[in-house]
Amino acid sequence: MSVEITWVGHATVLIEIDGVRVLTDPLLRRRVGPLVRVGPPPPPEVTRGIDAVLVSHLHHDHLDPPSLRRVGAPVIAPRGSAAWLRRRRLRDVRELSVGESVAVGSLRVAAVTATHDDRRLHIGPTADPLGFTVAGSSSVYFAGDTDLYDEMAALAGVDVALLPIWGWGTTLGPGHLDPERAARAAALISPRVVVPIHWGSRALPKLIRGSAGTDAPAREFVDFAARLAPGVEVRVLPPGGRTVVE
Repeated sequence: MSVEITWVGHATVLIEIDGVRVLTDPLLRRRVGPLVRVGPPPPPEVTRGIDAVLVSHLHHDHLDPPSLRRVGAPVIAPRGSAAWLRRRRLRDVRELSVGESVAVGSLRVAAVTATHDDRRLHIGPTADPLGFTVAGSSSVYFAGDTDLYDEMAALAGVDVALLPIWGWGTTLGPGHLDPERAARAAALISPRVVVPIHWGSRALPKLIRGSAGTDAPAREFVDFAARLAPGVEVRVLPPGGRTVVE
């Protein structure tokens, strides 16, 4: 069977397997805090008929309550976040910790480790960040935000890996993958296909014309992957781009 991937932008990805539609970290507004969208708005069809939303962690560019309410689907989120989300009119929330899983239609969504900051800045809860695997007749790993860690090798065998390769500024702090570390992650996981995400689609307004709004991170990732993970196919999508992995 096939898996269809639509990169909406930043860490927002529509995953379609066996007729089930799962959306990750929806960030649908033009502006969230200081960050503005680079490129066209998300096509409306990607948020329709969603069976579940996956929230990887609590940072503002990954957990946006107005976007979650717009989608209107059940939310799967890190343990410790549900009460905060329910106070923001999101009633159908299922919490997971690493090692736990839940059924979404015919699919199995499992929470896996992510190495990243656990706080929501200013006022908000703390909760351990997660990555997710989504498995049916095909399988997908969504990393959320994470740094490289050796246990990624346990994810070997997934069909598609959605790996963050950058952020929204000119530098990256700890807890992130840059193009080289993302290529090393691809080598550890060895998926059939890797789709780079979390680059070039959100930026501070003054940086849109600079490196934060270009495809430089994707080009660097392609080069590193060719050297470090030569057996993995890389598919670079523009925001809103779609690919099918048979």
